[in-house]
Amino acid sequence: MTGGVSIQIPSQMLPADGRFGSGPSRVPQRALERLAEEGLSYMGTSHRRPTVRRVVGRVREGMTALFGLPDGYEVLLGNGGATAFWDSAAFGLIERVSQHLSFGVFSSKFAQAVVGAPHLDSPEVIEAEAGAHPLPRPSDRIDLYALTHNETSTGVTMPVSRVEGAGLTVVDATSAAGGMTIRPDQYDIYYFSPQKAFGGDGGLYVALCSPKAVERVERIAASGRWIPPFLSLAKALSDSRKDQTYNTPALATIHLLAGNVEWMLEQGGLAWSSQHCAQNARILYGWAEAHPLASPFVTDPAMRSQVSGTIDFEPEVSANLIASVLRDNGVVDTESYPALRRNQLRIGLWPSIPRSDIEALLACIDYVIEALSV
Repeated sequence: MTGGVSIQIPSQMLPADGRFGSGPSRVPQRALERLAEEGLSYMGTSHRRPTVRRVVGRVREGMTALFGLPDGYEVLLGNGGATAFWDSAAFGLIERVSQHLSFGVFSSKFAQAVVGAPHLDSPEVIEAEAGAHPLPRPSDRIDLYALTHNETSTGVTMPVSRVEGAGLTVVDATSAAGGMTIRPDQYDIYYFSPQKAFGGDGGLYVALCSPKAVERVERIAASGRWIPPFLSLAKALSDSRKDQTYNTPALATIHLLAGNVEWMLEQGGLAWSSQHCAQNARILYGWAEAHPLASPFVTDPAMRSQVSGTIDFEPEVSANLIASVLRDNGVVDTESYPALRRNQLRIGLWPSIPRSDIEALLACIDYVIEALSV
């Protein structure tokens, strides 16, 4: 019972899997079963030994294949997730001045990590209101452009292309990678964590780096600038080339990521996963556009995320109450991002979520709205 309201959704209406979080996302059962099968020989072993290094190698090989990386591109792995990458970039990637596009909670955090760095000039921040995105402004004084492919908090996506000039184009792809198409010539670094489209666990970052980015990392490391070893991108590069990480990673995270990347490749790669997520998005937004009490939060269809959809509701319907009733019935993590303070649901549309589950979720929402109005 939620707030004095007790609504039982018929079991035959419920999705096969009730997890619709925008991150962490649902971890596929097949991945957990494979981890359990191999766990006795894998978990609890040294990350410096072949047993684990082979799995790290599978991650790097899988990422190279999935994203079509050409010769000279490197796949870096580091502990700490995308949050650690922001700090690493402040020490080992930005030479003097960075430009950041801020249009939600997560896209603003990289700039916040850079503001206090005593060896850098104040970053240039270009903002847009929640529900839209800004565009970069090329400048000779900028040596790093920080873009966000998909803003998870608001459900806004933006086109990504390399910014002209000498600066690096560095893209936060935490919720986009694996669910949206991208070409290697559109970025210098495309970095992300595994707990979104890859259906894995957090605490790790993957950074796809162009030769230009690798040169920058190695040059700054050799310049004499003090860099904490844990945050050294040069050290992450050196260890990744040996299929290792600087310190012991969460072995389950590595294993889940390797298996899920290979599963995506078996389905048809990035083209398949992007089309799958786009289809889920069309179902969600089509439903919202046709509903008398709902509408897509992002008004411009070109900016609507195909991996994490945000749906507004009219005042007479409480999105929080809908989410609570869904949770009571085993359909979880549809709540909006708290900082936005909107009457809204936020729904994951990941490659691991079949169309049938999206359709079942929407039928459940309709059922709850009707029951609440009685």
